[in-house]
Amino acid sequence: MTVTLIDYRAGNLASVRKAFAFLGRQTVTTEDPDQVRRAKALVLPGVGHFSTTERLATSGVRAAVEEAIANGVPFLGICVGMQWQFGGSTEAPDTAGLALFEGSCERFQTDLKVPHVGWNRITRTAEGAESRLLRGVEDGSFVYFTHSYRAPVVKGVAAVTSYGETFAAVVERGNIFGTQFHPEKSGDNGLRMLRNFCEIAEERSAR
Repeated sequence: MTVTLIDYRAGNLASVRKAFAFLGRQTVTTEDPDQVRRAKALVLPGVGHFSTTERLATSGVRAAVEEAIANGVPFLGICVGMQWQFGGSTEAPDTAGLALFEGSCERFQTDLKVPHVGWNRITRTAEGAESRLLRGVEDGSFVYFTHSYRAPVVKGVAAVTSYGETFAAVVERGNIFGTQFHPEKSGDNGLRMLRNFCEIAEERSAR
């Protein structure tokens, strides 16, 4: 099975490709809506300003992603890619997210240094006790973050992290998955999550 990486000219594509290659999975990188619709597994790596996701709407990729999700295709958003699954972000108020999860992302309101950069723990929520993405990942594991905006803790949040305040670190609902941190830079824990995502997609394709 090939993992389709969505290119919107702002994602951390090279590192994500290398991580999947390490796991023995093939990837294809595209900004073609038709190729997105045909995907068996979709990943949106995100880096930078939330406004860059506007390109997904103007290119037709947003509509293709929504169609793929509706058809049950597993979709993983990373960092800004996860934030895009919420209604939007105060970083770019005029840019709409997918609104797959309630609420919007906001800048950290803390006296700690922002951006939040480095290793931090993730803690499962009660809802995330049976998370498929976190299968085999110990509660309290460290992962690597780099971000200034954070998503609220709402229904569908499978794990949280604290940095002056508690925020969504992992979201999961049905075939929709997201990580605020970068699994491709999070060592064995991150690789396990990416492997889990691939296995979820492979199980679906085999049915």
